[in-house]
Amino acid sequence: MSAIAESPQIQVRRNRMGMWLFFVSEAFLFGGLLISRFFLWGNTRPELPQVVPLAITGTLLLSSFFMNRAETAIANDDRKTFQRSLLITALLGVIFFLGVMIFEWGWTIEPDGTFLLGNHIHPTSGVYGAVLYGMTGMHALHVVSGVVLILIIWNLGRKGKYSADDHWGVEATAIYWHYIDLIWVFFYPALYLIGTAVPAGH
Repeated sequence: MSAIAESPQIQVRRNRMGMWLFFVSEAFLFGGLLISRFFLWGNTRPELPQVVPLAITGTLLLSSFFMNRAETAIANDDRKTFQRSLLITALLGVIFFLGVMIFEWGWTIEPDGTFLLGNHIHPTSGVYGAVLYGMTGMHALHVVSGVVLILIIWNLGRKGKYSADDHWGVEATAIYWHYIDLIWVFFYPALYLIGTAVPAGH
């Protein structure tokens, strides 16, 4: 007996269910990192620059605006705005990633091509280093994956893949991107604002 084909609406509902189950599993991952921060740091935090974290946070939140704009545009068959907004979102995501890697982690490239960590806190700097690099590193990894997804749907959209009636790929990517932004809304104050700042050496 041949299987009965599902309607596109049912397929999208199943896709949404699967995606939200994925987000639940991700919540355990990020929730565990957040709990470890308060368990290991208590009511303290390492002394860290404040300007760059605030700037990259604003950049990431701004990217959510353009991601939403892209999703709304394709839902209204506005392909030009859709394509442009996706590229802006990807660019802002890259800026956020570089802000973490260069300014927060302090990565520099020596003339001989070797990488150096210029930050006064290293991954081996006790609980401060482990938590800081663990949380920012895991989040940065998700940002990179989000940028890759955005560029994939941008390329597919350039080839005429999506329309107002069929744009689940865009919707899924938008939900994922907003989820990443939401995680940072919790990570940012936990790492840079909450607790008494104390010096943390190598």
